[in-house]
Amino acid sequence: MAQTVASQAYTPVSARCPAGFNLVRMAGTPGNQTLSSSEASYVQNRKTNVLPQAWKTYLSNVLSTNPYLPDYVSSILSGDSSEIPTLGIATSGGGYRAAIFGAGVLNALDARNSSSDAAGTGGLLQAATYLSGLSGGSWFVTSLAQANFPTMQDLIFGSASPTVSNNSWGGWNAAYDLATPSTNLSTDSEYSVDLAEELLGKYEAGYVVTFADYWGRTLARHFANGTFSSNFYDESYTHGAGVLWSAVASTTSFASYSIPFPIVVSDLQAPGQNSSEIIAEDFVPLTNPLFEFNVFETGSFDPQLSAFTPTKYLGTTNNSICVTNYDQSALVAGSSSELFNEANFTNTFNSSFGPILALMASLMPEPKVEYDVASWPNPFYGVAPNTFIDSAQTNLNMVDGGEDGEIIPLQPLLVKARGIDVIFAIDATNDVDDFADGSSLIATQNRTSLYPSAYSFPPVPTSLGEYTAQNLTTRPTFFGCNTTSLNASTPLLIYLANGGPPYNGEAPVTNTSTDQTSYLSSEIQAMLSQTFVIATQGYPTYGATEDPNWPSCLACAVVDRARERAGVARSGICSSCMNRYCWDGSTLTTTTSYSV
Repeated sequence: MAQTVASQAYTPVSARCPAGFNLVRMAGTPGNQTLSSSEASYVQNRKTNVLPQAWKTYLSNVLSTNPYLPDYVSSILSGDSSEIPTLGIATSGGGYRAAIFGAGVLNALDARNSSSDAAGTGGLLQAATYLSGLSGGSWFVTSLAQANFPTMQDLIFGSASPTVSNNSWGGWNAAYDLATPSTNLSTDSEYSVDLAEELLGKYEAGYVVTFADYWGRTLARHFANGTFSSNFYDESYTHGAGVLWSAVASTTSFASYSIPFPIVVSDLQAPGQNSSEIIAEDFVPLTNPLFEFNVFETGSFDPQLSAFTPTKYLGTTNNSICVTNYDQSALVAGSSSELFNEANFTNTFNSSFGPILALMASLMPEPKVEYDVASWPNPFYGVAPNTFIDSAQTNLNMVDGGEDGEIIPLQPLLVKARGIDVIFAIDATNDVDDFADGSSLIATQNRTSLYPSAYSFPPVPTSLGEYTAQNLTTRPTFFGCNTTSLNASTPLLIYLANGGPPYNGEAPVTNTSTDQTSYLSSEIQAMLSQTFVIATQGYPTYGATEDPNWPSCLACAVVDRARERAGVARSGICSSCMNRYCWDGSTLTTTTSYSV
């Protein structure tokens, strides 16, 4: 069978490794871990060449809402202080709901949006050093980075006058359902065959092909360059095949250090994993290593591995023959959102995905392959055999990054070598009625307690009921406001959840089901508009619809760790802000703790 252009562009390529190639970089032991030289260089160049003006722009927007900030806030953000914040932003999982809510929040933080600037929150996105995404959040982050950092409106809906080509951005195409994009059964059946045939080149080259590859090719029609409404079913286009995660480094926005360093998180499912460390209703133990895909490297900072391999050469397993073209951007997003092991359809072939699985099995027979994971050749074979659970496995089986309960991708931002001192955490999980209720923070607290030498996380409530009782998910909440000598390196956490409708009385539209896999433009726009209100309303006093001091309070939180390092006491509006928005550690309920 002749390969389609997409199949050819999706097929990994083997060649002799470049001189001096090293498959694995050991990242060191907790407390002494190191970043790749490429990441360190990117971050330093961004801090030197981009962030000073970005912080000044953000400060100007804040001051337009309140000219009476304490002097130390202005000093830090204007660059007059030797201390500046290092900000990371994390966007949670939760399917399209999370992708839209995350985009909506970042739209409210985007200096390119005049409404955000007027609200006093615009510019914080441009001032961030890191941006992490997981599952639905990874759809957002990968599409944003590979599309060269367009505005949120252009990201979601595409430009008004697009140039249809393999290298152009066409928007999320959300009106086309992820599983059944057409209302015509024959068209959908042909579409499924097209997707499966796009995997033939990879299969014939000898690589394991799973349902995650099919899923990735599906996602590519929505979250990678090359697909438009006008060419959605046209197989003469590559539809995101050949769009590589490592190639983000070649985009003009990345090459000019203009975007936060993007990271995608995935969980590892491993033979012999410790099931006693699985949170109720989750699927992966907290003790399994978390993997990150960044533009330069893929691996884990978790102490049981603490090793990385070049993302560009994923698929490679030795220092002689190097594989490229494996790190497809949509496969990275597909790995981060690979939930299909929860259905266990490898053993229940007659599931709702049965016809697709049967089609794949007929085209690409693999009788011993586990279909319901994303399979990556293991570059860490033989590495850390006493501690790394997959050291003896030829392939790494990746699944959705939230399957251990940590649905906000906070772990990469807690790596001490990154020096992040403030995290803006966006939570669009579906704890209660498709609203968030704090479960992910509890899971991260539980997990970081397992690795105290590697990570430090601020105290958070340990029961879901506590978040509801204290309204911690229906307004912005700051965690970790007070530090001691024992936790001085713990980031301050700015937590903004999709926890309920806004205070202005609007009916909720942001709590859509994770299972909703298509959206009309009008639905998305309504969600974006409501998310903007949620992100800019703050915590109003009783009877009010917004807190006019929220922009100032947000700025106070952003600079708080830098203030502390500078040896300056909180003062002015920042004192009242921190009292209002910081969780004080109190307990109002007797709800059973949510734990492993």
